[in-house]
Parts: sequence; structure tokens; C-alpha cells
Amino acid sequence: MRNSRHSWEPKMPKGCAMRDLATVLLAGGLALAAVIGSHAPSHAGWTEIRASQNGHFIATAHINGQPVRAIIDTGATVVAIPHEQAQRMGLNPAFLRHDQPLWTANGKVMAARTILRQVEIDGVIVRDVEAVVVPEGALQHVLIGMSYLGKLRRYAVNAGVMQLVK
Repeated sequence: MRNSRHSWEPKMPKGCAMRDLATVLLAGGLALAAVIGSHAPSHAGWTEIRASQNGHFIATAHINGQPVRAIIDTGATVVAIPHEQAQRMGLNPAFLRHDQPLWTANGKVMAARTILRQVEIDGVIVRDVEAVVVPEGALQHVLIGMSYLGKLRRYAVNAGVMQLVK
């Protein structure tokens, strides 16, 4: 007969399948579950993103509903969008005024300011996000900067994992 007082079954976090978890049993019947891959499952307004091999935090963001690979950059003041990707996001670069000076790793460029209706990373949604569209060739990737991160309740980096909390 099994003693129910000492039986233990791991509880799966909501939205996770067994194939997504590695469970390590510890003394006393406790368990530590680590998500395999770069993202932990989103739980009602929070997520975790593991740093890539080169130390960047890369995620799929949905900007105005359109998916795009982006680098989360705490050193960027605003969300920065390459000219080449702006059209897909519902922005029309031809009608934007490129009158905002912006300093990039490649030097000074003139960017166009805009407001994004919504930016979402793994279920963490922020609305009315300030952004800039940079000229062709000035930027290779979308950068998610402080205009998104600053609207979160909290963001933190610890041991190569960035946590975003709405």
C-alpha cells in the first residue's frame, strides 16, 4: 500500500508539455524544473528569455501584429526598426519625416519617430510604444529598447536569463 503522505507527482506549469521540461529530483522529494530552449512559457504577463551564445537576448516580437526577430537591448532608448521591415508592420516609411538624429554603432543617422500600437514578446504586451524607423542599411535587426522595457513593471537579467514582467 502506497503512503499518500510521501507520494509526489510533479506539477507541470500551465502551457508546458512534458517534452519541454527536464525534472531533477532533489532530496526530500522536491523538484526543480528547467525549461529547455530559449523561452520559458509565458504566464499571464511574464516571460523569461535566455541569452544567445553571443550574449544577446533575441526573441520573436510581434509589432503591430507582425512577427519579427528582435534583439532586446537595454542600451537602446527606443524601439528601432530598420526601414526594410517598417512597411510590413503597417508603417509607411515614405511618408515619415526622418528628422530625429540617432547615434548608432555606425554613426549618426536621421530617423523617423512613430508610435507603435502594440509590441508583444511572448505574451508580454505593451501598447503605444515610442519607436524610430531608421534609414535603409543603418540597422540589421529590430531593437527592442527602453520605450518598451520602461513600461514593464519589472525587467531583470540574472545568470544569462532576462525576465520581463508586465
